[in-house]
Amino acid sequence: MTLQEILIRLKSLSHEKMYAHNVKNGAGENQFGVKLGDLRKMAKEVRTNHELALELWKTGNIDARLLSILIMKPKSLTADELNEMVKSIRFVQVADWFNAYIIKEHAERDFLREKWLNSDNIWAARAGWSLTAGRVARDAEGLDLNKILERLESEMAKVAPEVQWTMNSALAQIGIDHPKHRKRAIEIDEKLGIYRDYPVSKGCTSPFAPIWINEIVKRQKLT
Repeated sequence: MTLQEILIRLKSLSHEKMYAHNVKNGAGENQFGVKLGDLRKMAKEVRTNHELALELWKTGNIDARLLSILIMKPKSLTADELNEMVKSIRFVQVADWFNAYIIKEHAERDFLREKWLNSDNIWAARAGWSLTAGRVARDAEGLDLNKILERLESEMAKVAPEVQWTMNSALAQIGIDHPKHRKRAIEIDEKLGIYRDYPVSKGCTSPFAPIWINEIVKRQKLT
């Protein structure tokens, strides 16, 4: 399929409620409002096609970019390309898929993580803290958790919401996976109160770090 054929197909899959949902969550008008499940089905049809993925990405269209992520080859991207792409993101869903499917699969992810943690670009900073949360959970060797906690305590209340979400994830992961730092992680967010009153559906765990940490630790003890 060509770029234009895909864009026509995406437009035909537009869904009014999905479009409205995206707008509510910060999307602009450059989108069709395609359901994520439909994008996944389409990706299976198109299959991996890195050059086409890059063309789709350049459109800036949200649905095209989400599809692009699913058919892209992470290892074919240079660190400079990743940096440029991350900084061009303007929507949370695109950021999260890009982090999950592209950045986390790239050999330069830790180099970029350190660079992005100090970036003024909110999407780069969001990616940096997302990668940090992953490192904390999987392999924290080489990380200074005390310094990370200091940054979280001093900066988390002041940053943009897009960055705050992944900083909060890093804080929670420190509390969950590192008992030595659990008390301090909980105390930090008790003081900051970030997401204390965040609405959650029945059966879901609050993103408020003290609740999140205690709930996951409790579950781990039961298994």
